[in-house]
Amino acid sequence: MKRAFLFPGQGSQAPGMGKDLAEAFASAREVFEEVDDALGEKLSAMMFEGTKEDLTLTHNAQPALMAVSVAVLRTIEAEGKVALPDLASFVAGHSLGEYSALTAAGAFPLATAAKLLRTRGLSMQEAVPVGEGAILGAELEAVEAVAKDAESGDAEQGREPGVCTAANDNAPGQIVISGSTGSVEYAIELAKERGIRKAMRLPVSAPFHCSLMAPAADRMAEGLDDIDVVPPRVPVVANVTAAAVSDPETIKKLLVEQVTARVRWRECVLAMRDAGVDTMVEVGTGKVLTGMTKRIDGDITGSAVQGPADIEAFLNSL
Repeated sequence: MKRAFLFPGQGSQAPGMGKDLAEAFASAREVFEEVDDALGEKLSAMMFEGTKEDLTLTHNAQPALMAVSVAVLRTIEAEGKVALPDLASFVAGHSLGEYSALTAAGAFPLATAAKLLRTRGLSMQEAVPVGEGAILGAELEAVEAVAKDAESGDAEQGREPGVCTAANDNAPGQIVISGSTGSVEYAIELAKERGIRKAMRLPVSAPFHCSLMAPAADRMAEGLDDIDVVPPRVPVVANVTAAAVSDPETIKKLLVEQVTARVRWRECVLAMRDAGVDTMVEVGTGKVLTGMTKRIDGDITGSAVQGPADIEAFLNSL
């Protein structure tokens, strides 16, 4: 068996996230306390008792999801008396989950990750108005064609040109587009006209992974410039390149590019599979990546570890 650990991105957040971990494990409580201290607020209270609306806000969701993922990973290590390099050949995270993966792999400290994700969330939130983005149930090439036409606009229909691009290549038939509100709405109409099975708006708070996020990328470049990154103890498969990365300066560069670049998640999973990985374990809140893995390659064994019972089952399987 060759295993990879996967770390979820935004959209997996849910009220009560991490509460059962904190109640059951000192190692998890320590993670949440450290994140609270780093941010100077009780993010954990919002996670355990807050509303869905508060948790959906990007600047809350990003550090919260990272905190749960790291809490699960550290609890696995503490309870199993085992280290990450003994458990996984690779780690990878979807969008913000890449920060979780890097933190888990020791590339930078937990407190640093929390502060970076708060900056990332705020800068993304402030870059453009909220509520943009869509998902199309079609293959990448078809979605790219729709996005290109929507971006060009249509003067006869009064459609202004605007940013529209395939932002997340998640899995076969699961492509997210992102851009300006009008262009995304036009893309949804075009997709339906062309018989694409599913086209809808997404409940996100900003159009992630497109050129509209350039101001956020600039802020992340400034924030990352001030931190020390060390080689991760397990190779991290980067969203931007779908390839393993260990060099600290390259990690910084790719994290900046990631803000505006496409998330090549399908390719990330395939790259790990081609490197011999046959088992992928989603670490943190939800089972979104586990579902994507099955769509990408049904022969890969996928599972999710998010609560105390999951941790116990995982450790018993070792």
